[in-house]
Amino acid sequence: MFYYYAFSVLLSAFLLFQIQPLIGKFILPWFGGTPTVWSVILLFFQSLLTGGYAYAYWLLGRLRNRQQGIVHLILIGGSLGLLLGAALTWRSPLTPDATWRPQGDDLPIWAIFKVLAISVGVPYFMLSTNSTLMQAWFSRDDRSQTPYRLYALSNVGSLLALVSYPFIFEPNLTLPAQAYIWAAGYVVFALCAAFLALRTFRRTQSDAVPESKGNPSGAEGQPGIGAYILWIGLAACATTLLISVTNQITQEVAPIPFLWVLPLTIYLLTFILAFAGGQGYARRLYLVAFFGVSAASLWMLVKWPPFSIEIQIIVYLLLLFFGCMLCHNELFRLRPAPRGLPAFYLMVALGGAVGGIFVTLLAPYLFFTGFWELQWGMVACGTLLAVVMHLERAPAQLKPARAARKRSAPERRLKPVVIVSALVTLLLTFSIVLVMRASASDLRLATRNFYGVLRVWEMNADRPKLRAYQLTHGKTAHGFQFDADILRVLPTAFYAENSGVGLAILNHPARPAKLRVGALGLGVGIIAAYGEPGDVFRFYEINSAVIRIAQGERGYFSFLRDSPADLQVIPGDARVSLERELAREGPQNFDLLVLDAFSGDAVPLHLLTREALAIYLKHLKPDGIVAINISNRYFNLDWEIYRLADEFNLSATLIEDTGDGVQSYDSVWMLLAREGGFLKLPAIAARRAPRSPIPASLPVWTDDLSNLLQIRK
Repeated sequence: MFYYYAFSVLLSAFLLFQIQPLIGKFILPWFGGTPTVWSVILLFFQSLLTGGYAYAYWLLGRLRNRQQGIVHLILIGGSLGLLLGAALTWRSPLTPDATWRPQGDDLPIWAIFKVLAISVGVPYFMLSTNSTLMQAWFSRDDRSQTPYRLYALSNVGSLLALVSYPFIFEPNLTLPAQAYIWAAGYVVFALCAAFLALRTFRRTQSDAVPESKGNPSGAEGQPGIGAYILWIGLAACATTLLISVTNQITQEVAPIPFLWVLPLTIYLLTFILAFAGGQGYARRLYLVAFFGVSAASLWMLVKWPPFSIEIQIIVYLLLLFFGCMLCHNELFRLRPAPRGLPAFYLMVALGGAVGGIFVTLLAPYLFFTGFWELQWGMVACGTLLAVVMHLERAPAQLKPARAARKRSAPERRLKPVVIVSALVTLLLTFSIVLVMRASASDLRLATRNFYGVLRVWEMNADRPKLRAYQLTHGKTAHGFQFDADILRVLPTAFYAENSGVGLAILNHPARPAKLRVGALGLGVGIIAAYGEPGDVFRFYEINSAVIRIAQGERGYFSFLRDSPADLQVIPGDARVSLERELAREGPQNFDLLVLDAFSGDAVPLHLLTREALAIYLKHLKPDGIVAINISNRYFNLDWEIYRLADEFNLSATLIEDTGDGVQSYDSVWMLLAREGGFLKLPAIAARRAPRSPIPASLPVWTDDLSNLLQIRK
């Protein structure tokens, strides 16, 4: 029977983690393509996993064998019915129709929770119960084998799902095709789980194998409150590191499944290595490595010029690996006997939910000047490990007899490794405080919300004539404005006169008549500096904090206030707003549509698909122009823009501008037009860069099929 249990556990784990990047990619465009969406998804699934473990704990602890089988069979049947209903109602079993898309009034976190609960909540809940139930039922069938083999196997299935998604499923299958394949796998899982539940139903209580007096694996005795706290704490630290590291590497690159699953793969790999027996785990060696990489990650925050993003990603992933190896191996050492498995897994899942709540819900209110939860997660990890090592006894007992406790109490002394770990953690804490204070030295304004951290910095403080204020999103500049009256009107950063968008406005065929300009992304409103009386500049911006700052909060930026044009700011996701306007009001008839809604090198793919460009073109006048900022260090975005231009028979020009370092930054823009006459104007043609060769296999991106890895530099 082992193979039946093994197949059930392996398949359920595969489906459990395959669905996360699948549904994440589907709903990402609904919430602006921001990296925080993935953090919320992780919190939702970790919370639901806790619910699944709680259900298994209740089922195994409160009901007899026959009752367990009946209840589980009913729930399996119900989940299949809901999946069938979704397949008949929606485009695919897991992808809700557009009526479930938020309309801009919902709080993003709770709106994401609602969509996930409707689309995948019930199937995911059933999958999350499977590993614990199968291990408990297998332990009743065969007490000669440890059920932890099944736990390790579940992590192997999870790992296979994560590795296969960005390399096999995402680049080769549309989202609906992925959903149908996943649903077919779920049907197979449900049949297997129903068979094992039916077998449990047929087993009478007297058929169960008597409880063994021995304890072949795990700590002996009934776990006490101290063990529960340690289980929760270690799991919470590991999850905090996971989500924090994911935030760090996706904020500056791209919120894509590959960079989602990479940290999660490392997280699961440490689980596999730990619960396969902890072979090769050397606590002191991993402690040294963890504290060393922690120091390196802290140094990266203050080093200038900064390390390349590749080196930063490697350092963060090493930090995650060493931290999770410590937490998960200590969890393995503190594991209970097989009969304590349901409570153990429930506490581990609860700890994961606690870590997710800290990073996703609490950290934005605690650390509004930056993403500091990773650094304080390192401190929490070091502190808890010191506590675990101090409380460790030989032989380890979770709840020793009172007499033994009295005898051992006077003998417990601080071990050298505990003292050193505590001192290093204290030094790390002190260093983090110093870095946080230093990073805020030139800071004039900071705010944090679902879409990231916004900061206003003072520039050129030692040169009063060139003093300026700059808005950054994370590490990415969103533009600046000079403080001196004579310079305040100058367009700066990526929008100067020699930039692609500057050339498009200054040389537009509609001039000197009035221009109607649409802009996807507000920044500090720099392009409003080009506005003239009678012009209309309509900005679409999803981040309410950006709108407040651009409209003059604290008085640092005045491009919007100073512009003589008629300015309109539309809150909400730009693409969603444009779609809604088409349905309700008709096209906006823009002379120019500027696309610059990126956060540095993080690319919201839903703004660069065939369906998105079709919407933009419907809003353009026949002689209208689309200007797209494709400045990026990691991806050849021009490849895909050229592909899209060819698809719609548009003329395309790439314009590179080397900034002067005072008024302007380096920028790369692409201009698209239905008629090639504008792009042949001397001012435009003279700046035209040659078209680079494009791989013949590169497809046109659609809402269902897109992959940034295909255009990496």
